Amino acid sequence: MRVIQTTLNGDPNVGLYGMATDRFAIISDAKANRDEISETLGVPVIVTRLARTDLTGIFIAGNSNAILLPDIIEPKELATITEGIKKISKDIAVKVIGTNNTALGNLIIANDKAAVISTLLEEHKDEISEALKVPVIVSDLMDLSIVGSICISTNKGFLMNMHAEKEDFELVEKNIKVDGDIGTVNFGGPFVRTGLIANSKGYIVGNQTTGPEVARIDEALGFVDV
Repeated sequence: MRVIQTTLNGDPNVGLYGMATDRFAIISDAKANRDEISETLGVPVIVTRLARTDLTGIFIAGNSNAILLPDIIEPKELATITEGIKKISKDIAVKVIGTNNTALGNLIIANDKAAVISTLLEEHKDEISEALKVPVIVSDLMDLSIVGSICISTNKGFLMNMHAEKEDFELVEKNIKVDGDIGTVNFGGPFVRTGLIANSKGYIVGNQTTGPEVARIDEALGFVDV
Protein backbone atom coordinates (compact mmCIF):
# COMPACT_ATOMS: atom_id res chain seq x y z
CA MET A 1 0.00 0.00 0.00
CA ARG A 2 1.12 3.50 -0.78
CA VAL A 3 -0.37 6.63 0.76
CA ILE A 4 0.43 10.34 0.82
CA GLN A 5 -1.14 12.88 3.16
CA THR A 6 -0.75 16.22 1.42
CA THR A 7 -2.40 19.19 -0.27
CA LEU A 8 -2.96 20.09 -3.90
CA ASN A 9 -3.02 23.73 -4.84
CA GLY A 10 -2.50 24.39 -1.12
CA ASP A 11 -5.82 22.75 -0.23
CA PRO A 12 -6.34 19.50 1.74
CA ASN A 13 -9.43 18.81 -0.39
CA VAL A 14 -7.25 16.99 -2.89
CA GLY A 15 -10.14 15.28 -4.66
CA LEU A 16 -11.27 18.62 -6.04
CA TYR A 17 -8.09 18.75 -8.08
CA GLY A 18 -7.66 15.27 -9.49
CA MET A 19 -8.74 11.66 -9.95
CA ALA A 20 -7.14 8.29 -10.58
CA THR A 21 -7.82 4.90 -12.12
CA ASP A 22 -5.63 1.81 -12.22
CA ARG A 23 -4.06 3.05 -15.48
CA PHE A 24 -3.70 6.82 -15.13
CA ALA A 25 -4.13 9.81 -12.85
CA ILE A 26 -4.95 13.43 -13.63
CA ILE A 27 -4.26 16.42 -11.39
CA SER A 28 -4.31 20.18 -11.87
CA ASP A 29 -1.47 21.20 -9.55
CA ALA A 30 1.57 21.82 -11.75
CA LYS A 31 3.71 22.40 -8.64
CA ALA A 32 2.89 19.03 -7.07
CA ASN A 33 5.52 16.32 -6.89
CA ARG A 34 4.40 14.34 -9.93
CA ASP A 35 6.96 11.58 -9.39
CA GLU A 36 5.81 10.99 -5.81
CA ILE A 37 2.17 10.91 -6.87
CA SER A 38 2.96 8.53 -9.73
CA GLU A 39 4.89 6.24 -7.37
CA THR A 40 2.09 6.30 -4.79
CA LEU A 41 -0.67 5.49 -7.27
CA GLY A 42 1.49 3.29 -9.48
CA VAL A 43 0.35 5.04 -12.68
CA PRO A 44 1.46 7.87 -14.99
CA VAL A 45 0.21 11.33 -14.03
CA ILE A 46 -1.22 13.90 -16.47
CA VAL A 47 -1.29 17.53 -15.33
CA THR A 48 -3.95 19.87 -16.68
CA ARG A 49 -6.54 22.41 -15.64
CA LEU A 50 -10.10 22.03 -16.87
CA ALA A 51 -12.54 24.70 -18.02
CA ARG A 52 -9.82 27.22 -17.13
CA THR A 53 -10.04 26.22 -13.46
CA ASP A 54 -7.92 24.10 -11.14
CA LEU A 55 -11.00 22.07 -10.15
CA THR A 56 -10.16 19.23 -12.50
CA GLY A 57 -11.34 16.58 -10.05
CA ILE A 58 -14.95 17.72 -9.92
CA PHE A 59 -15.27 17.74 -13.71
CA ILE A 60 -13.83 14.34 -14.67
CA ALA A 61 -14.71 10.72 -14.00
CA GLY A 62 -13.69 7.39 -15.44
CA ASN A 63 -12.18 3.97 -15.03
CA SER A 64 -9.35 2.02 -16.65
CA ASN A 65 -11.24 1.91 -19.95
CA ALA A 66 -12.13 5.58 -20.40
CA ILE A 67 -12.02 9.11 -19.11
CA LEU A 68 -15.24 11.12 -19.19
CA LEU A 69 -15.02 14.87 -19.74
CA PRO A 70 -17.64 17.65 -19.90
CA ASP A 71 -18.00 19.61 -23.11
CA ILE A 72 -16.94 22.83 -21.39
CA ILE A 73 -13.35 21.61 -21.60
CA GLU A 74 -11.05 23.95 -23.53
CA PRO A 75 -9.48 22.60 -26.76
CA LYS A 76 -5.96 22.94 -25.35
CA GLU A 77 -6.96 21.05 -22.20
CA LEU A 78 -8.60 18.30 -24.24
CA ALA A 79 -5.45 18.00 -26.37
CA THR A 80 -3.28 17.68 -23.24
CA ILE A 81 -5.46 14.88 -21.87
CA THR A 82 -5.82 13.10 -25.21
CA GLU A 83 -2.08 13.18 -25.90
CA GLY A 84 -1.29 12.04 -22.37
CA ILE A 85 -3.75 9.16 -22.54
CA LYS A 86 -2.44 8.03 -25.95
CA LYS A 87 1.07 7.81 -24.50
CA ILE A 88 -0.28 5.45 -21.83
CA SER A 89 -2.48 3.30 -24.06
CA LYS A 90 -4.37 3.67 -27.31
CA ASP A 91 -7.25 1.60 -25.97
CA ILE A 92 -8.28 4.08 -23.28
CA ALA A 93 -11.20 6.14 -24.62
CA VAL A 94 -11.44 9.90 -24.17
CA LYS A 95 -15.17 10.63 -24.12
CA VAL A 96 -16.66 14.13 -24.06
CA ILE A 97 -20.20 14.23 -22.64
CA GLY A 98 -22.53 16.99 -23.83
CA THR A 99 -24.44 17.96 -20.69
CA ASN A 100 -25.35 21.01 -18.63
CA ASN A 101 -24.45 18.97 -15.55
CA THR A 102 -20.74 19.37 -16.11
CA ALA A 103 -19.37 18.30 -12.70
CA LEU A 104 -19.06 14.67 -13.78
CA GLY A 105 -16.72 13.80 -10.93
CA ASN A 106 -19.45 14.80 -8.49
CA LEU A 107 -22.08 12.78 -10.35
CA ILE A 108 -20.41 9.43 -11.08
CA ILE A 109 -19.03 6.55 -9.00
CA ALA A 110 -17.05 4.15 -11.16
CA ASN A 111 -14.57 1.32 -11.13
CA ASP A 112 -13.69 -1.35 -13.68
CA LYS A 113 -16.71 -3.46 -12.70
CA ALA A 114 -19.64 -1.01 -12.78
CA ALA A 115 -20.75 2.58 -12.35
CA VAL A 116 -23.47 4.39 -10.44
CA ILE A 117 -24.49 7.67 -12.02
CA SER A 118 -26.71 10.49 -10.82
CA THR A 119 -30.25 10.82 -12.11
CA LEU A 120 -29.04 14.12 -13.61
CA LEU A 121 -27.09 12.04 -16.14
CA GLU A 122 -29.77 9.45 -16.88
CA GLU A 123 -30.06 10.43 -20.55
CA HIS A 124 -26.33 9.69 -20.93
CA LYS A 125 -26.50 6.23 -19.35
CA ASP A 126 -25.87 4.30 -22.56
CA GLU A 127 -22.95 6.39 -23.80
CA ILE A 128 -21.32 6.31 -20.36
CA SER A 129 -21.75 2.53 -20.21
CA GLU A 130 -20.31 2.13 -23.70
CA ALA A 131 -17.29 4.29 -22.91
CA LEU A 132 -16.53 2.74 -19.52
CA LYS A 133 -17.37 -0.80 -20.76
CA VAL A 134 -19.30 -1.58 -17.57
CA PRO A 135 -22.94 -1.81 -16.48
CA VAL A 136 -24.34 1.54 -15.34
CA ILE A 137 -26.95 2.01 -12.61
CA VAL A 138 -28.89 5.28 -12.33
CA SER A 139 -29.61 6.34 -8.76
CA ASP A 140 -29.30 9.24 -6.37
CA LEU A 141 -27.93 8.53 -2.88
CA MET A 142 -29.01 10.02 0.44
CA ASP A 143 -31.64 11.95 -1.57
CA LEU A 144 -28.77 13.82 -3.22
CA SER A 145 -27.78 13.87 -6.88
CA ILE A 146 -24.07 14.40 -6.15
CA VAL A 147 -23.35 10.68 -5.81
CA GLY A 148 -19.70 11.12 -6.83
CA SER A 149 -19.08 13.39 -3.84
CA ILE A 150 -20.71 10.97 -1.44
CA CYS A 151 -18.67 7.92 -2.41
CA ILE A 152 -15.34 7.00 -3.99
CA SER A 153 -14.69 3.53 -5.39
CA THR A 154 -11.68 1.60 -6.63
CA ASN A 155 -11.38 -1.98 -7.86
CA LYS A 156 -10.69 -3.10 -4.27
CA GLY A 157 -13.19 -1.16 -2.18
CA PHE A 158 -15.20 1.99 -1.60
CA LEU A 159 -15.57 4.70 1.03
CA MET A 160 -18.97 6.32 1.52
CA ASN A 161 -20.37 9.29 3.43
CA MET A 162 -20.68 8.45 7.11
CA HIS A 163 -24.36 9.47 7.14
CA ALA A 164 -25.38 7.10 4.36
CA GLU A 165 -28.47 5.00 5.03
CA LYS A 166 -28.21 1.23 4.91
CA GLU A 167 -30.18 1.13 1.65
CA ASP A 168 -27.77 3.55 -0.05
CA PHE A 169 -24.72 1.63 1.15
CA GLU A 170 -26.13 -1.70 0.01
CA LEU A 171 -27.04 -0.29 -3.41
CA VAL A 172 -23.44 0.76 -3.99
CA GLU A 173 -21.99 -2.44 -2.53
CA LYS A 174 -24.23 -4.64 -4.68
CA ASN A 175 -23.67 -2.82 -7.94
CA ILE A 176 -20.02 -1.71 -7.69
CA LYS A 177 -19.21 -5.31 -6.68
CA VAL A 178 -16.61 -4.55 -4.00
CA ASP A 179 -16.81 -4.26 -0.23
CA GLY A 180 -16.62 -0.88 1.46
CA ASP A 181 -17.23 1.16 4.57
CA ILE A 182 -18.43 4.57 5.70
CA GLY A 183 -16.05 7.27 6.88
CA THR A 184 -14.81 10.83 6.74
CA VAL A 185 -11.79 12.81 5.54
CA ASN A 186 -9.92 15.91 6.70
CA PHE A 187 -11.04 15.81 10.33
CA GLY A 188 -14.69 15.00 9.83
CA GLY A 189 -15.43 15.98 6.23
CA PRO A 190 -18.42 13.89 5.11
CA PHE A 191 -18.02 14.34 1.35
CA VAL A 192 -15.29 11.76 1.07
CA ARG A 193 -14.51 12.16 -2.63
CA THR A 194 -13.35 15.75 -2.03
CA GLY A 195 -10.55 14.56 0.24
CA LEU A 196 -9.31 11.54 -1.71
CA ILE A 197 -7.67 10.51 -4.96
CA ALA A 198 -7.48 6.72 -5.01
CA ASN A 199 -6.99 3.60 -7.07
CA SER A 200 -6.36 -0.02 -6.10
CA LYS A 201 -2.61 0.61 -5.74
CA GLY A 202 -2.64 3.56 -3.34
CA TYR A 203 -4.24 6.85 -2.44
CA ILE A 204 -3.68 10.52 -1.77
CA VAL A 205 -5.60 12.06 1.12
CA GLY A 206 -5.79 15.55 2.56
CA ASN A 207 -3.22 16.36 5.22
CA GLN A 208 -5.88 17.24 7.77
CA THR A 209 -7.11 13.64 7.77
CA THR A 210 -6.65 12.05 11.19
CA GLY A 211 -5.05 8.72 12.07
CA PRO A 212 -8.39 7.01 12.78
CA GLU A 213 -9.77 8.35 9.49
CA VAL A 214 -6.76 6.96 7.61
CA ALA A 215 -7.22 3.59 9.30
CA ARG A 216 -10.87 3.53 8.18
CA ILE A 217 -9.87 4.49 4.62
CA ASP A 218 -7.26 1.70 4.58
CA GLU A 219 -9.95 -0.81 5.50
CA ALA A 220 -12.66 0.58 3.21
CA LEU A 221 -10.42 0.63 0.15
CA GLY A 222 -9.18 -2.88 0.76
CA PHE A 223 -5.60 -2.17 1.79
CA VAL A 224 -5.83 -4.02 5.10
CA ASP A 225 -7.83 -7.04 6.20
CA VAL A 226 -10.22 -6.67 9.11
